[in-house]
Amino acid sequence: MYSSSLIEETVVRLLKEAECSLPPDVHAALRQALEAETEEMPRSQLMAILSNVDKADERSVPMCQDTGLPIFFVRGRCDHRVIESIRKGVARATKEIPLRPNTVDPVSRTNFGSNLGEGMPPVHLEPADQDHLDIAVLPKGAGSENWSALRMLNPSEGMEGVRRFVIDCVVRAGSRPCPPIVVGVGIGGTADMACSLAKKALLRKLGSRSDDATLADLESKLHVQINSLGLGPMGLGGSTTCLGVLVEKAHCHTASLPVAVSLNCWAARKAFARVYPDGRVKFSQEGFD
Repeated sequence: MYSSSLIEETVVRLLKEAECSLPPDVHAALRQALEAETEEMPRSQLMAILSNVDKADERSVPMCQDTGLPIFFVRGRCDHRVIESIRKGVARATKEIPLRPNTVDPVSRTNFGSNLGEGMPPVHLEPADQDHLDIAVLPKGAGSENWSALRMLNPSEGMEGVRRFVIDCVVRAGSRPCPPIVVGVGIGGTADMACSLAKKALLRKLGSRSDDATLADLESKLHVQINSLGLGPMGLGGSTTCLGVLVEKAHCHTASLPVAVSLNCWAARKAFARVYPDGRVKFSQEGFD
């Protein structure tokens, strides 16, 4: 249904936009943080971050030396040809943008230089009966990915247990995920599904709230509580440790309460494309309604 070359070209452009230009919602959140900070140290860190972002955009180069692992979310009707075209697009983007070749064999640590390998790049598929294909990419650097966490809570711990776990994760990570961070939380499903939900949450627009009233309240409270920790930009103190908290859920086993946390650094990169069978492609860095 979809031309292989079209998917490949779309992936190259998606990665170019995600790596070189910060999404408008993240850029606005960083500027709001700068306006809110009053102390010299956090202000200087945020000004350095924003200057870096602007220069990357002007020069069309990656905003961070760790260009991350490209994680894809695909929704619509697709088959193995779409996944293979995504792989080809990643290999091309690695050479053309260029991206740092980050993917290695976990045992030998061999790097083949293409950001490909067994299981790479990760592609999360969501079948849907629609007349277009939605592709989202989330480049994830190791500085933030290394502080991902999963806990299988006792259901009796409820939302209070979830709240404590998220706060503990942020405190444990400290300055290492390069704050101000974006916090993605996945609740429910199975262990692996919770981790996927936490990453999917990071694709949402900053400032948005869950349609579930309980989760929306949790997002709001966690945002305030994390910023009250005082870690601040780059962990050097200040009132902006977190740009936003985004929570997704799925139903789970009656005896389980899986919770996963996925942190994103200030370079909260993402890009979206909507591909139509006639060859039209719409691009966005804030998603589609």
